[in-house]
Amino acid sequence: MTTDVIPRILEIPFLAAAVIALFLRRQGRVAAIVSVLAAAFVCYAGLTLGLNGARGADSWSWLTFGHFNLSIGYKFDDLAALMLSIVGIVGLCVHVFSLAYMADDESKARYFGGLSIFMFSMLGIVFADNLFMMFIFWELVGFSSYALINHYLQRQQAADAAKKAFVTNRVGDLGFLLGIVWCYHANGTVNLSQLSNHHVFSTAIPLLLFCGAVGKSAQVPLHVWLPDAMEGPTPISALIHAATMVAAGIYMLCRINVLMVPQALEVIMWVGTITAAYAALCAIVQNDIKKVLAYSTLSQLGYMVAAFGLGSLRGGEHALAVGVLSAGAAAAMFHLTTHAFFKALLFLGSGSVIHACHHQQDIFQMGGLRRKMPITFVTFTVGVLAISGLPYFAGFFSKDAILYLAFENNKAVFVVLALTAAVTAFYMFRMWKIVFFGDTRSEESGHAHENGVAILAPLVVLAILAIVGGWRDWFYGGALHHPFARVLDGVPEAEGSARWTILATSLVVLIVGAGASWLFYSATATSDTLAQKAPGLFNGLTALRESFDRAYQYYIVKIQQRFALFLNFLEQILLAGLIVRGLAGVVGLFGLGARALHVGNVNAYVYWFLLGIVALWAFASGVLAF
Repeated sequence: MTTDVIPRILEIPFLAAAVIALFLRRQGRVAAIVSVLAAAFVCYAGLTLGLNGARGADSWSWLTFGHFNLSIGYKFDDLAALMLSIVGIVGLCVHVFSLAYMADDESKARYFGGLSIFMFSMLGIVFADNLFMMFIFWELVGFSSYALINHYLQRQQAADAAKKAFVTNRVGDLGFLLGIVWCYHANGTVNLSQLSNHHVFSTAIPLLLFCGAVGKSAQVPLHVWLPDAMEGPTPISALIHAATMVAAGIYMLCRINVLMVPQALEVIMWVGTITAAYAALCAIVQNDIKKVLAYSTLSQLGYMVAAFGLGSLRGGEHALAVGVLSAGAAAAMFHLTTHAFFKALLFLGSGSVIHACHHQQDIFQMGGLRRKMPITFVTFTVGVLAISGLPYFAGFFSKDAILYLAFENNKAVFVVLALTAAVTAFYMFRMWKIVFFGDTRSEESGHAHENGVAILAPLVVLAILAIVGGWRDWFYGGALHHPFARVLDGVPEAEGSARWTILATSLVVLIVGAGASWLFYSATATSDTLAQKAPGLFNGLTALRESFDRAYQYYIVKIQQRFALFLNFLEQILLAGLIVRGLAGVVGLFGLGARALHVGNVNAYVYWFLLGIVALWAFASGVLAF
């Protein structure tokens, strides 16, 4: 298979969405089959292209305005091949899972149509060979996310969450667009390959482009939309808000790796570090199983962003041209890959639990599910161990690479990320114990039972990947045997004493975090133990979690709305009043005067006629001169 198939990979999901929208809106089962077949083609073609080493680039002129030319095209290198494989694998798993999870949904056709248009939009980002094209698909991904979050549109919470996600992302996208325009102005191009050969070094350009990642990858302070986005169906949370869309920001950063300068990297590093620590603390006081995983996603995305910021360019301006990522970008992509597997597994596992518990999402209303749902329990446990960093699970290798990078470059960041790893183990084992151990604590969990093959098969596949997905020497086959390995060639590996330091740190934070959680929380508790035993700490963490929403609400009500009222006042007084109505009043006065002359009296008209004759004579004879 050659790169000629790339346009077909992009077109098939779009055609599937179009067919569903035009002809299958009332035929949910047929729409589901069409969407799943499109996802299967993307997965098969993506893996085939990625593994056979086919690479290439091409572009076509789309719009021309004077000297400005907007092109569309694809850049399919090893980085795009890896991302395409992730999107294909996770996308197909989610599609298959959805066959059972959404089986009774009345709007099944709309749901699968939304999945297909999302796949089309995400693939556009993966293939884009320039920043303008990437931005177009970037916005389409935002539209897809809005539609899928709002799938249960009859629920006010879903509608509010969709609007919040849409508006918040537009804030970041404004900075992204400004960065693209500035980049074009400074370099005369936004083509990724051309930028790798010559570009203007600037701090502002990469930071403005980073704004797009802050919004899409939900970094502080634009992270507030992601927890609320859990109002959408659980498979959507797995596909969009855990493994693919939120990872688009990390992928974009790796694409513009060559534009980075030390000052920009330092800002990016601290944004990621703060996000990782903040989100981990917020997850401790969440009772909704999906929102625990949402804050976990925020924290892991913070890890990736911090890793990118910790790396320095290796190869300078020629880095992208030869396909070599910086150490930070390689570590970020490695964690993105492993995270896609174990986080999709955890979200789909939570979906299996929610489906079995009749859509109950409160973890304190579950319990005892390991006996009722053994396969879900085993696969979910694999995901918990992977994200917690147990040795030889996927998350262990990618997390340790980031910790080593931090250890070598910034000790303060290393300490924060290590403590964050301990907190991650704490809240993940908290959720795991409360959900699966003890006795059932509600009628819904009491009637739970294992789900069917359509739900369990994706869990098993993702569980295997959550184990072997981090084995670089075996799973990726080495740089000479596997094309994906070239992307991860720059991932730092600890050697000597540093290796044992990182390993010891990983084991200590895992044991401390998991052990403390296991000992502190009771498997029979019907409410949060932390709220009972340490209400001050619980309330403090709750306030921390709500702080950004409260700050935004204060800004909107006290500043933005008042400023809008002030502008409305100026508009009414100056524009509508003084300028529009004022000029209209002057014209009206002239109209009144002119109308007063028309009295309907012939004698009066004769006098006006004679007065006009006199004025004309005076002007013609020079008596009156203008």
